[in-house]
Amino acid sequence: MQRRKLIQGDSPLLISIPHMGTFVPPDLKHRMTEEALQLPDTDWHVDKLYWFAKDMGVSMLMATHSRYVIDLNRPQDDQHLYPGQVKTGLCPLETFDGAPIYHDGEEPDEIEKLNRVASYWLPYHETLEGELARIKKKNGFAILYDAHSIKTEVPRLFEGKLWDLNLGSANDKSCAPDMAQTALKAASSGSYSAVLNKRFVGGHITRHYGQPANDVHALQMELTWGNYMDEEPPYLYRTEKAEKLQAVLKNVIRALLDWGTARK
Repeated sequence: MQRRKLIQGDSPLLISIPHMGTFVPPDLKHRMTEEALQLPDTDWHVDKLYWFAKDMGVSMLMATHSRYVIDLNRPQDDQHLYPGQVKTGLCPLETFDGAPIYHDGEEPDEIEKLNRVASYWLPYHETLEGELARIKKKNGFAILYDAHSIKTEVPRLFEGKLWDLNLGSANDKSCAPDMAQTALKAASSGSYSAVLNKRFVGGHITRHYGQPANDVHALQMELTWGNYMDEEPPYLYRTEKAEKLQAVLKNVIRALLDWGTARK
């Protein structure tokens, strides 16, 4: 089973989709609960939403394995990204709703976690780092767009409903502030609510790879499911809704590419 999929483009922009994977190795499946096997915390259909970007010369890096196997948007040492809030770790033991992922006694130990890092986490990040280096060498700079999605309401993690489009720039540390504002303006061009650095400021990928002083600019986008899919199993993709959302996402990607062209 492939551990990541990479499509290379000619533009300075790379879309990373670390939570779209749905593959769970057979030796893990029998250890997991029925609820967990529905993979409720997957970033469903995000690759399909952004598939248009290939025709814009954008590179795409896509995970294949479920975040329950390994969370590619968490640091290798499993450091807490959002102190004071519920932690969703490197090898999560609970769903976002707090349900156990494993049957009693079947949780991974520290050795297994290290093996998963070596088998799944490192290959994704080595590919991500290599692709950013290729893009930067070709263009003189690189833009990393980390694409995510989530259920509109997850009471255990946050109060109330999320905004429709949630951008994060690690509080302007992971990209040039004007790039983040350019993306926010484009995201606000439709009928959706859009915010910057509110509930989501960016996970490990945004924070680690975003090095604007080194000409690598990273931005996270967290979309809410209700604008393009069903929020309950089997999590069906809704084309009419999705096409409306895609129009705004195209504006965001185009605005980022234009921002890159203008800075040359």
